[in-house]
Amino acid sequence: MQPGGQIRGKARVPGDKSMSHRSIMLGSIADGVTTVDGFLEGEDALSTLNAFRAMGVEIEGPENGRVVIHGVGRDGLKAPVGDIYVGNSGTSMRLLAGLLAGQQFDVTMTGDVSLSKRPMERVAAPLREMGAVVETAEGGRPPLTLRGGQSLKAIDYVLPMASAQVKSCVLLAGLYAEGETRTTEPAPTRDHSERMLRGFGYKVDVDGPVAKLQGGGRLSAVHIDVPADISSAAFFMVAASITPNADLTLEHVGINPTRVGVINILRAMGGDITVFNEREVGGEPVADIRICYAQLKGINIPEDQVPLAIDEFPVLFVAAACAEGQTVLTGAEELRVKESDRIQVMADGLQAMGISAEPTVDGVVIQGGQITGATVDSHHDHRIAMSFAVASLRATAPIKVTGCDNVATSFPNFVALASGLGMNIEVQA
Repeated sequence: MQPGGQIRGKARVPGDKSMSHRSIMLGSIADGVTTVDGFLEGEDALSTLNAFRAMGVEIEGPENGRVVIHGVGRDGLKAPVGDIYVGNSGTSMRLLAGLLAGQQFDVTMTGDVSLSKRPMERVAAPLREMGAVVETAEGGRPPLTLRGGQSLKAIDYVLPMASAQVKSCVLLAGLYAEGETRTTEPAPTRDHSERMLRGFGYKVDVDGPVAKLQGGGRLSAVHIDVPADISSAAFFMVAASITPNADLTLEHVGINPTRVGVINILRAMGGDITVFNEREVGGEPVADIRICYAQLKGINIPEDQVPLAIDEFPVLFVAAACAEGQTVLTGAEELRVKESDRIQVMADGLQAMGISAEPTVDGVVIQGGQITGATVDSHHDHRIAMSFAVASLRATAPIKVTGCDNVATSFPNFVALASGLGMNIEVQA
């Protein structure tokens, strides 16, 4: 990346990844034909789509974000021939584990090198409590095998950590369990599964931290219009916030209240962000967001915002590097078990760029300063790679990012969109 650049104009970033995954999963087991617009054609969501194709579901597309799913009903999935490979997608593996725990056939899910290191015991444990037979590799890592033909019993599960994936896994298994499945979470996490289940006509009761549903019901096909992903929008929110004279409008962004931490944190740092044209699409709140340049200030990030911005921290670290003063993050130990140890990898990269960034057990302490040129390793983590690309806007010399092969997992047209808005990015094969 060459240093400097402008950020001006209007853009619509790709569709929300969480909702793209869930639209395929629920559409596949619904009765009737579900149509999806705005589907994210990134590798992660395509891994979910291919998994259901492998289990006998006819899916047309994706073509320009449109997918047509011919649902097979709650009991219509068929045994795949061979293992299901989900690539880099932790969401696919963890949510599918819940959905597959109650099927009549055995299935093994495998992933790439990065996914094969990620913790799966957190979903295996509650599923076993429900009567599922779940086998993992050593240390609770993938591959993950689920044995078919088990009769599941509903449980009342108190999550040991705030994780939307674990909550969703238990609720999806609850569709196939006898009785009422309840989840209680220690802090709010994204609620796309609960909203979308309701969208498909399935009753889900939510009361504060508790979500519950009765097993044995059926889902009815719907049309889903997936909003733009706030996690992808976050890169450009930070880019505009740190670039002098920037003025950017991002259109049709999902502003689910469980996901708006990045807006709240940037505003707390003095960001100039206007949310307007708010509306609801398919049970999800959507808005346009205008971001103008502002000199950011360092803050102590409120812990109640951490679960609401967990995927956005890599690029928020870049905002902190450009802010006046010190930014302190605590309560974010979850970042250490993402696609990479995001606390360590970001701290290492920022230090290479001349920024003081001290990792702690559950966060980081960053002193704002001048970003210099550097070569940094993204450790094959898509969000890290894109965050360092944003840092180049304020760098004094070129920044080279290695290990960028996974950017396509969540944001396939990142380079084209960023270049169109004024960033200087060059891709070397």
